[in-house]
Amino acid sequence: MVQSMTRPFLSDYLKRLTDDTGIFQHTKFGIPDRNKGYTSDDNARALIAAVMLYKSRKDAECLNLIRTYLAFIHHAQNEEGSFRNFMDYNRMFIEKTGSEDCLGRCLWALGFTLAESAVPDNLRNTCRYMINQALPRIRSIGSPRAMAYALIGLTSMLETPDALSYSFPYSGKESDDPSFLPRAEIELLVKELAMRLHTQYESNKGNGWHWFENSITYGNAMLPWALLKASNFSHTEQYRQTAKESLDFLASITFSKEGYFKPVGSHGWLSRGGEAALYDEQPIEASEMLLTCFAAYKILGNHTYLVHASTCYEWFHGRNSLNESLIDAQTGACYDGIHAVGLNLNQGSENIVSYCMAHMVMHHE
Repeated sequence: MVQSMTRPFLSDYLKRLTDDTGIFQHTKFGIPDRNKGYTSDDNARALIAAVMLYKSRKDAECLNLIRTYLAFIHHAQNEEGSFRNFMDYNRMFIEKTGSEDCLGRCLWALGFTLAESAVPDNLRNTCRYMINQALPRIRSIGSPRAMAYALIGLTSMLETPDALSYSFPYSGKESDDPSFLPRAEIELLVKELAMRLHTQYESNKGNGWHWFENSITYGNAMLPWALLKASNFSHTEQYRQTAKESLDFLASITFSKEGYFKPVGSHGWLSRGGEAALYDEQPIEASEMLLTCFAAYKILGNHTYLVHASTCYEWFHGRNSLNESLIDAQTGACYDGIHAVGLNLNQGSENIVSYCMAHMVMHHE
């Protein structure tokens, strides 16, 4: 019943939040809040969701969404490869350079899109071009999450046989082509980023704390997921063990004794030796934990991770601390999260995109 009720709404609500520039960042309940404009973060995540939908449906509407989000990211990229993030409603970026996390998220989205053979070749060539422009910026990344996002995007490309090859005639030298992606350089970047993430974990863990930093905040599950993918690519057992140990630690904190998923609250987070903030619970945390646990199930073969992924999906549909569904049955939108006083009734882009990813993965679509 959940599948048949929600699936037709997924692309419909994405379209309602998207104009010819990109997907809006926030809503005032059910309509886009134009005062808050757009972000590259949200358009990158929306690109991943649109690619998932297009792979399943092969329809023109989803392909148009891919084009819109990809065009936004292209417009956001600076000449030296970084990405601007915040854009106002007048189509003016309000910063010269976005965060490292923004760079990482854009690389994740571009790598994911490039790795999907269902996407038309001309759009995949655009991804190659932008990734090539961004490569010089990757090595200087210091944020663990930015490293994780980038690793997931880069390994996705390396796992796909034709992702780095040409899909158009080219008669010149590969080194002169701005769309050429050097496999050896990308493999080296993957190894360097994975080693740095693993080293940070090893230097920080101890006394029952199995984590990369002294706090657990946002985008947590991306860290073990990145090392899982890096271990699968490089066949490095140390990375696999670190990924498993850190994911199990995160699971011990976020899966309640009552059997539902409860992410660390964004209103205070969790500091080492302290207590996890109870609220606000964010849909993106349920989605990214689901993606990580599903990947862990596929890579490690442990059925427990599939159960965890299913529990994260059920969080959206009422198996949560509030016992209420975050999915609007009338529109298919996803509410902004769970506050101490109840649901946040705004329905922004991050949340529907998070739910869309979760739904498509769990239904193998």
